[in-house]
Amino acid sequence: MTKKDKQIELKNKIVKGLEKVYEKLIEFKKENNSELVVMQNGKIVKIKPK
Repeated sequence: MTKKDKQIELKNKIVKGLEKVYEKLIEFKKENNSELVVMQNGKIVKIKPK
């Protein structure tokens, strides 16, 4: 396995981990009925997860 292959594999693992964290965050916000703060079109917006 080359250095580039290792970097690609590490990148993929990091992306998968971030996706899991995002899913858990949405579940947490739904359970606590709290707003999610995001940026849309350069503005900070509070939204309720559905």
